[in-house]
Amino acid sequence: MSLLARTDIDAGGFFVNFNQDCSSLAVGSKNGYSLFSLNSVDSTLDQIYSSYGEDICLVERLFSSSLVAVVSLNAPRKLKVCHFKKGTEICNYSYSNTILAVKLNRSRLVVCLEESLYIHNIRDMKVVHTIRDTPPNKTGLCALASDSDHCYLAYPGSATVGEVQIFDAVNLHAKIMIPAHDSPLAAIAFSQIGTEIATASEKGTVIRVFSVSDGTKLFEFRRGVKRCVSIASLAFSICSKYLCCSSNTETVHIFKLERSSPESSDDHGGKDHWMGYISKAVSSYLPMALPSQVTDVFTQGRAFASALLPVAGLRHSCVITTIQKALRMLVASQDGYLYVYQLPVEGGECLLVKKHDLRTIEPPPNPPRAESVPIGVPSVTPAPGATTYAAAVRGGTAGSSAGSGGSGSIDDDVHGNQQQQQQQQH
Repeated sequence: MSLLARTDIDAGGFFVNFNQDCSSLAVGSKNGYSLFSLNSVDSTLDQIYSSYGEDICLVERLFSSSLVAVVSLNAPRKLKVCHFKKGTEICNYSYSNTILAVKLNRSRLVVCLEESLYIHNIRDMKVVHTIRDTPPNKTGLCALASDSDHCYLAYPGSATVGEVQIFDAVNLHAKIMIPAHDSPLAAIAFSQIGTEIATASEKGTVIRVFSVSDGTKLFEFRRGVKRCVSIASLAFSICSKYLCCSSNTETVHIFKLERSSPESSDDHGGKDHWMGYISKAVSSYLPMALPSQVTDVFTQGRAFASALLPVAGLRHSCVITTIQKALRMLVASQDGYLYVYQLPVEGGECLLVKKHDLRTIEPPPNPPRAESVPIGVPSVTPAPGATTYAAAVRGGTAGSSAGSGGSGSIDDDVHGNQQQQQQQQH
């Protein structure tokens, strides 16, 4: 969700955003921001932290660590990286233009402006690469894979057609350009391990999934036939078996990613043969300009399941994850509600399990906020010989100082979170 398109904040709405592993929800508003745990969301929504006083329009949490990146409407060109458990500001960076989006993983922090992208090293916050003169991207559309082993950044390669440019954010070079749609892009999302990317255009009728390695189209789904649909979010499930899509309508669609296996190759072959027969039969009765369109309609998948929201015309962010061994779809709305749905095993209509009001939850008593000396960086390209971020937070350079949340906090949080994820996997 971007800043220039933030009519929700202007109207007193909320910025809602799930973290990379869907373990927490961040909510920003004119009064500040709050973080919520999603571990027991079927029954309760536990508030982890809240900060008051600033009109927050962007907030991103790094997995389950104590690191958050925030941008306020009062200073839309300034990024602040905070250690929320200590109540300190670790550093801040200022940019030449409005920050439209911020993305994080354990290796990189990406800041998106309208015509440029800045890639920071997450451990010391130094700018390692700048992608300049990108096509105008007024909504700040971009995606960063959460898996550090496939640390890819995706952004629109054109302002007139739906090209996806994928950039290797670790080795710092362009990887591939995927011609995904005829119309400009409206939404993009990586799978959990970063090997697949889902796309939707401004028309909002077709959702496609591509292989990141070679750009091969893997899936194509038809969301609907309406042309005036604005796709708000796309998200792969944590298990990568499902893909959910929200828009400005009251319906959230879930598509099932049925991947072929050697055992089912014969069945798929029969299906392909049958679809080919239908396509040829229909083509013989239609004008020459239509067969490819008809074939596309026949081969596009339909929604496996759907959820009905109470209000249309709002922006929603949706994810699919497992909570207490149960598959759930979570939908956070700009009007300050979180909906919890149960996915039906055989598909169909999703069952609403719980509705949480994000506006009425009482804030917990926070510890006193320690005074910190933020590291002000006048531009994202420090002058030669200037004190580096890492040296400043370590106090290794005369005259430099920092709060209690220094670079050690970043490094410890990132490393500790990696160990926690590895233990969970084993």
